[in-house]
Amino acid sequence: MKAQYSAHALVLALLFLAAAPLARAHCDTLNGPVVEDARLAITKTDMTPVLKWVRSDDEPAIREVFKKTLAVRLASPVAAEVADTHFFETLVRLHRAGEGEPYTGLKTETPEKGVAAADNAIAQRGATELRRDLEAIVRTGIDERLARVLAAQKHASHSVEAGRAYVAAYVDFLHFAERLFAVASVASGTAHEHHE
Repeated sequence: MKAQYSAHALVLALLFLAAAPLARAHCDTLNGPVVEDARLAITKTDMTPVLKWVRSDDEPAIREVFKKTLAVRLASPVAAEVADTHFFETLVRLHRAGEGEPYTGLKTETPEKGVAAADNAIAQRGATELRRDLEAIVRTGIDERLARVLAAQKHASHSVEAGRAYVAAYVDFLHFAERLFAVASVASGTAHEHHE
């Protein structure tokens, strides 16, 4: 049980270290969850799916843009494309502002591996694959860094350069472990709070 808890703590640490900033960036993509919900809202002519992505203070603004989007879409396919894009951009901009992040435009790139894996875990309603992959990454990160420290330690007193190589390996290993423990100690629910 203790080993399982430790593995889960390391996975949590790696998720916060590596995925949290990427998840925010994922909100900027045309294939991300914000725009996906915006497309659904347009298809259903119901903006309910997008309201969760904005603060309550921004709701009137997004409601107004949505209303205009639906009206303009009726003019032509080109008008619909322009209106949709404006709606997506406004929604993502307001969402990013709610996170305290700048809006830098809609992106077309596919999400990073960690973000895709997290989205897959949500879709599958289980994190077995995500845990396995992250545990392997954390294990490899620890083992490789420790091996470098131990190898450099053997020669640390042979020369100043060898001593510096040892210190560099030591510091890298120490900081890696420190970050893992620090992030694993963060209380759940505080990593991505941006709404009221």
